[in-house]
Amino acid sequence: MKTLYLDCFSGISGDMMIGALIDVGGDPLSLEEELKKLKIEEEYQLQWTKTVKNGITCTKFDVILKNQDDHHHEHEHHHEHEHHHEHEHHHEHDHHHEHDHHHEHEHHHEHSHHHHHAHHHRTYKDIVHLIESAGFSSEVTETALNVFRKIGEAEGHIHGLPLDKVHFHEVGAVDSIIDIVGAAILLHQLDVKKIKSSAIPVGTGRIHIDHGIYPVPAPATLEMLKGVPIEQSDVRFELTTPTGAAIISVLAEEFCTLPSMEIQAIGYGAGTKTFKDRPNVLRVVIGE
Repeated sequence: MKTLYLDCFSGISGDMMIGALIDVGGDPLSLEEELKKLKIEEEYQLQWTKTVKNGITCTKFDVILKNQDDHHHEHEHHHEHEHHHEHEHHHEHDHHHEHDHHHEHEHHHEHSHHHHHAHHHRTYKDIVHLIESAGFSSEVTETALNVFRKIGEAEGHIHGLPLDKVHFHEVGAVDSIIDIVGAAILLHQLDVKKIKSSAIPVGTGRIHIDHGIYPVPAPATLEMLKGVPIEQSDVRFELTTPTGAAIISVLAEEFCTLPSMEIQAIGYGAGTKTFKDRPNVLRVVIGE
C-alpha cells in the first residue's frame, strides 16, 4: 500500500506541503489545470521554483495574488482594501461608499468582517460551495472539505461562532483554498493510500495576526493539534501554520518515526523563512 510519510522536522504549512508533493513527483501543470475547476483563477497565479535551503535542494511553491504586492500567507488588511474596486465580480455588497476611505484603516477593518466577499474574506459556507461545485473526484472533494471543516470548527470554537458564521481571516484567503484543495489533488494524483507523520514542532514566541499580537502556536493552530503529538522547539517562529495543522490533523493516520517501508521517492518543500542553523523545509517520503 502506497504510504506517504511526512517528516515535519521544521513544522508544516500549506505551501511547504504543496512544494514537497511537487518535489516528490507531483505534476504541477496538471495541478494548475485541475485547480481551474474552482473558477477563481483570475484571483491568483501559481509559481513553483527549485531553490536551495541550507544546502538542501527543494521546491518552493507560491500563490501570488493578482493585484497584490504581498505574497503567500503574509497579507495584511490594508493590502486588501486598496483593491475593493478592482474586483467587480464581488459586487453583491456595495463597496463604493468605502472607496473614499482608503486611508482610514480602522474603518475598513470593521467592514472587513461584514463585507466578507472582499478579495480574501469568504465564509465557511462560501468555501464549501466553491469546492462542492468544482466537480473534482469524490476523494479530492472529501479530503478538501474535511480539512476545511477542521479549520472552520477550530476558528468557530476560538471566536465563539457557529460554523455557518465563521469568516476566514488568516486561513480563508485564496492561498489557503489553493493549498488545501491542491494538497488533496496531488495526494490523489500520487495515489497515496496512507499518510503517517512525525511529531509536529510548533515553534515558540509571538506573531502578529489580524487580531493583534498572539502566542505561537496561534490559538486555532493549537486547537487543531488536539490529539496530535507536538514537539517542543526553541525556534522563535511559527513553524506550523493553521493550514499545516489542519492538513496534518485530518490526514495523518499515525504519528511515528520513519516507518518500515521500501522507499520510492523523497521530496522537500521549502518554507518561507530561512534559519541560520537549520533548513526550513518539509520532507516527504513515499514508499510501499
